[in-house]
Amino acid sequence: MRLVKLAGILLASLALASCGGEQKLKFGVAGPLTQKDAVFGQQLKQGVEQAVLDINAAGGLLGQPIELVVGDDAGAPTQGRSVANTFVGEGVSFVIGHFNSGVTEPASDVYAENGILMITPGSTNPKITDRGLTTVFRVCGRDDQQGRIAGEYIAANFKDKKIAVAHDKTTYGKGLADETKKGMNALGVQEVLYEGINSGERDFSALVSKIKESGADVVYWGGVHSEGGMILRQMREGGVTAVMMGGDGIATAEFARLGGPGTEGTLMTFGPDPQKRPEAQEVIEKFKARNFMPEAYTLYSYAAVQVIAEAAKAINSLDPVKVAAELHTGKTYKTVIGDLSFDAKGDVTRIDYVMYTWRKQPDGSITYVQD
Repeated sequence: MRLVKLAGILLASLALASCGGEQKLKFGVAGPLTQKDAVFGQQLKQGVEQAVLDINAAGGLLGQPIELVVGDDAGAPTQGRSVANTFVGEGVSFVIGHFNSGVTEPASDVYAENGILMITPGSTNPKITDRGLTTVFRVCGRDDQQGRIAGEYIAANFKDKKIAVAHDKTTYGKGLADETKKGMNALGVQEVLYEGINSGERDFSALVSKIKESGADVVYWGGVHSEGGMILRQMREGGVTAVMMGGDGIATAEFARLGGPGTEGTLMTFGPDPQKRPEAQEVIEKFKARNFMPEAYTLYSYAAVQVIAEAAKAINSLDPVKVAAELHTGKTYKTVIGDLSFDAKGDVTRIDYVMYTWRKQPDGSITYVQD
């Protein structure tokens, strides 16, 4: 059994590193750095690393350099809780993570019990913030919001088509599929197939056969890129031409690599592309200088650190509970993904899911493009 791996310390700038005896403030970043969702874990890690480097280069947060502790949860709930407990033991005050909703939920219980402020860049299941944990936040949207947008799109564009719904039985995947189903059902669209597969499967011939028999024109996928891409490839190999539609869990170039040429035309809900925002351009160049392309959640992770830093400066305190209380005031914070404010639950107040289509680019690659 893989034990939790904690990577060392992100060094501050040379000026701060010379102050060896100075007390440091600890931030944690946690996500799936190994296993099938590792591409998303790297996005979280890279985003937080760059934000910490930038803060430390400017003199630290309220004069204190930040020490970054990295936790690999491998996308597993039990390992996520172990990472959280390790962070508690390490004296971490603020956590950016986790990614998978099924991991974030148990880990956030640990953080809340120990007065640690947690902001997830990518966990969208409503339960994360619906439990009344005052130190738990997210900078992404919620699946009831995302599912409503997806359901409305299906009803508006595929009302007379046959819709199949599939999911990976996870907190995120099934939750998103159910919210989308609820949204389209409310508008008079009924699915011809509703099916769950096990996360980690690789042979989807049984599912493909059922989709084929149903005559589905559209397959809504509730899950992440790994299974989603393989399902799409096997659909095409099996002669199924139905359009696939998914959520933010497929927002990575790995989806197209796994899905192959049949990925073109896939629909996806996600927030407006932050890479196009003027305020993100300087930071994007820093990522490129480190030979890292800031996909999807990289900038969301950077923004989560920005929010904590700005709130701490506003109240001149590094107490996580006090910083959380400041975030709950509804004040607006400037970030690389735009202006953010939070409601009483810890959710961002803006609802900005839009539709993307995966399209072939001039270089032959296939990527998602905002409609």
